[in-house]
Parts: sequence; C-alpha cells; structure tokens
Amino acid sequence: MPIKTLHITNCYHPSSGGIRTFYRALLNAANQRQREIRLVVPGAANSVEDVGEFARIYTIAAPASPFIDSTYRLLLPHLYALPYRSQLRRIIEEERPDLVEVCDKYTLCFLPSVLRRGWIESDHQAVLVGLSCERMDDNVSAFISPGSLGRRFANWYMRKIYAPRFDCHISNSQYTAGELTDALTGRPDLPVHVCPMGTDCESLSPQRREQTKRKALLASFPNLSSEGENTRVLLYVGRISPEKNISLLLDMMENLQDQTSDEYRLLIVGKGRLANWLEDSADRRVPGRVHLLGHVADRERLADIFANCDALIHPNPREPFGIAPLEAMASGLPVVAPVSGGVLSYANEQNSWLAEPNGESFSNCVQSVFEDERVRQSKISCAIDTAAQFSWSRTTAHFFDLYDSLHMRFQNSAWEKHLPLCAAEPLNIPDLEKVKARDGFLRGTSFSSCDSTDNTL
Repeated sequence: MPIKTLHITNCYHPSSGGIRTFYRALLNAANQRQREIRLVVPGAANSVEDVGEFARIYTIAAPASPFIDSTYRLLLPHLYALPYRSQLRRIIEEERPDLVEVCDKYTLCFLPSVLRRGWIESDHQAVLVGLSCERMDDNVSAFISPGSLGRRFANWYMRKIYAPRFDCHISNSQYTAGELTDALTGRPDLPVHVCPMGTDCESLSPQRREQTKRKALLASFPNLSSEGENTRVLLYVGRISPEKNISLLLDMMENLQDQTSDEYRLLIVGKGRLANWLEDSADRRVPGRVHLLGHVADRERLADIFANCDALIHPNPREPFGIAPLEAMASGLPVVAPVSGGVLSYANEQNSWLAEPNGESFSNCVQSVFEDERVRQSKISCAIDTAAQFSWSRTTAHFFDLYDSLHMRFQNSAWEKHLPLCAAEPLNIPDLEKVKARDGFLRGTSFSSCDSTDNTL
C-alpha cells in the first residue's frame, strides 16, 4: 500500500515559481499513482483545496514575509512548537502521515524536533525529510551580507541548527547539496540525496511558434526600426529579486546596444521587489529595449511566450536548479546561462550557450547564438532531448520511489521505536536502480540522479 506523505513549505503563493511548480506536479502525479499526498502552505486565510481524489492542499493563515517580498508568507514556529492545538498541529494529527517533508530552512526547521519528541500526538513516527531547493549561504549573501561574516553564520546555522534535525535530506542539485554535505561532514548516518526538478514536456513545444503570436510580443516594444523581422527577442523568466543577479540583464543590453547594430529587445516575465528599480534603470540606460510583462499565471500563454522568443537569458550564477531554462529547452528556445550553479545539472556546451556571469560575456554569448544556424539547430535539438529526460512524469516517479525507499528503511530499522532514523545503517536503494534501468533516466549523461550519497557526493 502506498505511503501517505505530507509536505510543508513557505515558498508557495499563487505567483511563486519553481517550488510551487514542483509541488503542483507532485500532486498531479500522486493522483495518477493513486497515493495520498498533503501539502501545507501559508496564505491570507485558512482553506482546504482537494486536488483530485488523492491530493489536498491546506492553506494556513500566516503573516507576510519581511524578507523576499510581501507576496510570500511565513508559517512561524508557534504554530507547532507551543502546546496548543493550532491548525498545523491538527493537520498533522489528523492526517497521520508516514513521511513529513519540510522545504524551508528558517521558521519550519524546528518541526522535526517537535515531532521526534512526541509533542504532536501521533500513533507512529514519520520519516523526517528536509528538502533543499536553495542554498542558505547564497540567500545570506544576497539579502544580508556578502562578506565572510555572513558565510560563517550560514555555515554555522546549517551545521548546528538545520541539517542535524532531519532523518535525511533531498537536494534539487549537486550545487545545492554541497552546502549540506559540508555541514554534515563526519555524519554518514544522515544521507543526502540528489533529485532534480523537472519540466512540462507536454505543453511546452517549439511547435507553438506562430507569426501572429510573435508579432504580439514585438508589439510590446515601441519604436522598432522595422516590422520586427530582424528583431531578436531575448527573454528572462523568474523572480525580479536581489539573489537573481538581475543587474546583469541591463549590463548585457547596454553592451549589445554599443557593440552591434542588430535589434535586440528584452522581455521580462515575473515580478519582485526590484521590479520598479529595474524598469526605471532600463528606461535610463537602454530606453525602449526592455519591457516588463509581469507575472504570467496562464501556463498556455507562458508556453507561447517561450516558443516565440529567440533566446532565454538566465543571469543567476548561483541558481539552485532553475526550472525556467529547462522550460526554454523544451520549447526549442536557445539558453544563455552562467557556467556555474545548479543549471549545470542539465546545461552544457552541447545544449546551451554558457558564459561568465557579467554583461560583456553574456552579450558576446548572445551574439554567438545567431552566428551559425547549423550550430544553433544542433544545440536546440540536444536541448529538447535533455528536457525530455527531465519530464515531470520521470521526475515525480523518482521522488515517489525515493520516498517509499526511505519509509521502508525506517520501518525495517530495529531502532525505530527508540532512536531517530539517523541511527540506522546507510540507505541502500536497489529499487531505484531498477527504475533507472527501466526508463533510462539520465542514462549516458553526467547529470545528477536520485542516488543516495555518503555526504561526499
């Protein structure tokens, strides 16, 4: 019988990005596999949403986050640590999950200790999993302090406060996992697993490219010197936030304006705390060449935007994984990205254009995208094949297989009633090898798979 999993995150709201996309894909896949799954997220008011027969989303009223932007909200520790029947406590007690996954390094990271001590009533102990979809040291550098003091604090926090509280960890890339393995040096009893995110290969397609839709995008930009036939539309999709290295986009556009007579325009899909700054700076530095479209909630419309632009620009050298570049690959859109970070889980010289994270290198790389038609088509073809390897059907299957294996290890442990899961022997996952052999997931590539590690990855 499939196990019931419960997932809790603060990184979720109606216009949020990769984590929300992942959990929605996981909920849909759970219905297809007929296994129970529950998601708990913060919101403006308490609500319950059934997603099919087997999936459910609980929204708990929570205050706005003072850090990223006010659209995010925070489930705070008093919802589970204080001895009263809060909404979160009731959900856990009534659902009785076999596995609890926490995707948050800050206000929710103490929940495993509360569950392990039995402060929340349950007739059995769940496996406690930490899902890492970002690095804390990168967030501290972007939002608090980029210096050595900030890095030292992040390392101390991960080593002493966060990492040891869970039975095991899952990271979305080798890049994200690196911070955990450093924090867990000398703790082979706390394994770190690398499972990449995915993309929607069914809706996204180069076949969506149409002249009328492309003309509609070109109409967003005033004062084009022609009908737009020779205009190259560059695309950024993501949060407009400090950690995304947004300033590189303007540096790149300025370099393109100075170095070439070709028409380049940048379309930005997303919103965030730097949106007003970005718009004002673009009007001053490259007037008429940048258009902010805002958040696009309609996935069909977003798929059309991907297919009808000419290149995706992904400026963040510290991207934990990056779903948007994978979505661009599935759409047949050339990807220009930094030669660092989690995007290297799938991006390489055969399927992308990689550059140092500065305006000059990116502008040179953008120009090279259009220099050789044969090279461009070869890379696009490889990119489409790469995206297919990361389809949500494959990705969610590997997550569910890993959840089941973790639960099996917990159930078979002779110490389960006396010690936390970390006292057990290192995990062996033969079933995952069978799955990978069956569907060829990432076969013949250097990409990360859902392998158990010994903290050395």
